[in-house]
Amino acid sequence: MLDSKADKPNLIVEGKLSDNERLKRESDFLRGTIEADLQDPITGGFSADNFQLIRFHGMYQQDDRDIRAERAAQKLEPLHNVMLRARMPGGIISPEQWLVIEKFAEEHTIYGSVRLTTRQTFQFHGVLKPEIKDMHKVINSAGIDSIATAGDVNRNVLCTTNPVESELHAEAYEWSKRISEHLLPKTRAYAEIWLDGEKVKTTEEPILGETYLPRKFKTTVSIPPNNEVDLHANDLNFVAIAEGGKLIGWNVLVGGGLAMTHGDTSTYPRKADDFGFIPLEDTLKVAEHVVTVQRDWGNRVNRKNAKTKYTLDRVGIDTFKAEVERRAGITFAPSRPYEFTSRGDRFGWVEGVDGKHHLTLYLLSGRILDYPGRPLKTGLRKIAEIHKGDFRMTANQNLVIAGVAAKDRKKIEKIARDHGLIDDMMTPQLKNSMACVALPTCPLAMAEAERFLPDLVAAVEGLLVKHGIPDDHIILRVVGCPNGCGRAMLAEAGLVGKGPNKYNLYLGGNRVGTRIPKLHLENVSPDAILEELDGLIGRWVAEREESECFGDFVIRAGVVTAVEVSKRDFYA
Repeated sequence: MLDSKADKPNLIVEGKLSDNERLKRESDFLRGTIEADLQDPITGGFSADNFQLIRFHGMYQQDDRDIRAERAAQKLEPLHNVMLRARMPGGIISPEQWLVIEKFAEEHTIYGSVRLTTRQTFQFHGVLKPEIKDMHKVINSAGIDSIATAGDVNRNVLCTTNPVESELHAEAYEWSKRISEHLLPKTRAYAEIWLDGEKVKTTEEPILGETYLPRKFKTTVSIPPNNEVDLHANDLNFVAIAEGGKLIGWNVLVGGGLAMTHGDTSTYPRKADDFGFIPLEDTLKVAEHVVTVQRDWGNRVNRKNAKTKYTLDRVGIDTFKAEVERRAGITFAPSRPYEFTSRGDRFGWVEGVDGKHHLTLYLLSGRILDYPGRPLKTGLRKIAEIHKGDFRMTANQNLVIAGVAAKDRKKIEKIARDHGLIDDMMTPQLKNSMACVALPTCPLAMAEAERFLPDLVAAVEGLLVKHGIPDDHIILRVVGCPNGCGRAMLAEAGLVGKGPNKYNLYLGGNRVGTRIPKLHLENVSPDAILEELDGLIGRWVAEREESECFGDFVIRAGVVTAVEVSKRDFYA
């Protein structure tokens, strides 16, 4: 796979390949025996290799862990089902598409919810095996698929929603779609298995290779000054550079990633490195060859060290960058100036330069259901039935009702208020808090996250009130495991699940998402964390400099040290 010009010492990790490499090689380009497995009525799950292969088709096999023991006592297998994550580059979905997915969730999933994710798309949770094929046909009828939203491929491409600068956003959004399409697997396995498409023999994957990538790969397109996509959580990032309101090119950042493994110091979160500026015409070439270099040089022996961030640290940033330049036939120019000044979503109404209005709604953990007194799902259905613009899912699990004409604004707002989609009493702390799904459905979760978030936020809000700053906030995130989904490792205060009711507390990120926090407390209870935050918030209020955020304060005060890029800094 590696050509002779690139074949240099230390570029390839020697050793026995991980078993995932075998199953990809033997999968007949991601087909495996999935079709046969679908016909097996004995189990609600998928067999060993297919359990992994369905991820390349956008699904994870899960079960409800709350009832696992009860079912075992009844001599039943776990309640196997799948979670599907759709491919929606840039997170834009039409009202017509929304009605299709909402109807399917209501009628054909265990939980009845649509969940917006940090990958700027939606997920179905709780789809039983007999419903899976119909699910793919239903979303396909609406122009949606789930190709390559999981597995060792380039996943859903994020793009800043940026509803104000509509022309610049439109350009960036189109590039996010082009990048997504360019890096997709070329195998026809998805259409053959799920849509009864014509069977076409696959002979090669020109970009991803016959065994695909060593590990998952994530790409973003961002428009400064808002870092809402948290670019440092991603392998490849295109930062928009504009002149006169027109997009002229990108600064390219490579090698970000947040996942780690508890107790394994060879794993660590890492910020992305700035490779330099490229003009627009080089976008797809650079995207392709960052991927091909990682394809050829990434670690296929140890999956825990298989992400792009570890490849950069192993072979060297300059070596990786030079190889991308050689393969793409380009030279990175010096980076153009840019600055991030925020990363949260802009809630409420904003008016774009085109005169259209955009309403951003906060959705707790992205979960859209009809709750008592807050029928969120019904409200969004009613908006979709009359809305003439689009919906934009954000990378922070929220939703923008975008492109509303001035004459329709009051009607949209009334529906939103009547159904609890707008809450004027919502605190800044709640708006700046986030959680992954975790229990009961995520098989990796070690502790609660989504279900714990409301109580955690309420407690932190109480501490802010106690210390006289009810209108201030801390970027707060809680995740059930260290896999990185809720981006806790870019928070000012990040809780990472360690075990039942136990978390590690990381402190010291900043409000714009350009600094990784440092471990402060390990394997402690929520009560211990809140006690520690009580004291630190008190110190922050008493000792803070003007406009100093919590994450900056804990570093200046020496509570934790700033973390840059390297493993040495993170574990020091």
